[in-house]
Amino acid sequence: MKRFFKTLSVLLLSFSFGLSINIAMADTISIIGTGNVGAALGVEFAAQGHEIIYGSREPGRDDVQELVARTVGAASVMLPAQSVEGADIVVLAVPGAIAMDVVRGLGDLSGKILIDPTNRVAPGEDGYFNHTAEESSNGEMIQALVPDTQVVKAFNVLPAATMIEPGGPVTIPLVGNDEGAKAKVAELVTGMGLEPLDVGPIRAAHVLEGMLTIWLNARQAGTPYEYHFRR
Repeated sequence: MKRFFKTLSVLLLSFSFGLSINIAMADTISIIGTGNVGAALGVEFAAQGHEIIYGSREPGRDDVQELVARTVGAASVMLPAQSVEGADIVVLAVPGAIAMDVVRGLGDLSGKILIDPTNRVAPGEDGYFNHTAEESSNGEMIQALVPDTQVVKAFNVLPAATMIEPGGPVTIPLVGNDEGAKAKVAELVTGMGLEPLDVGPIRAAHVLEGMLTIWLNARQAGTPYEYHFRR
């Protein structure tokens, strides 16, 4: 029901202010990954009027095709490297452990905004999780790998279900070195009914990524809790 009203709002805006205005404001967004996070963000961004191109290693898979079908507007799926070619924004919705390898396989990302919702964590021998990059983070390492890309760490401190049904004014911390890129991501956050919060440059990404460990470890200990910020 919530998604229906979001979609309706986009359509009403288009007719109220002219289709040409809505098209001019729309970005092409490549969503790399079609799991819970990629699906949640793709559907939510599409409801704001953006064109969505999912990047999948198996574009013809039934669940991937179903995701494209339920994504409103201009939605399609391609292989990951193809999906980023004409994109303004790339969302890296993949497991944190493979994030760097995925970025290396995407080709030239110069001039694009890359949204990084990944967390670099891994289980220890006792079953509890560790942040596996204590002196750095995926966000920092990705920015170093693609220096001509504007990397923004976002959407990594809440589960995918909360992105869709936040149940209140959930806050999304943003870190990145480029103020314009953070402002663009903040618009996407606001369009989802969430609340963006700039918490500094990309070097702060390791703090945000490390926060996932306490959520995972609380679940491991049998004391799960809701995981998100709220101002």
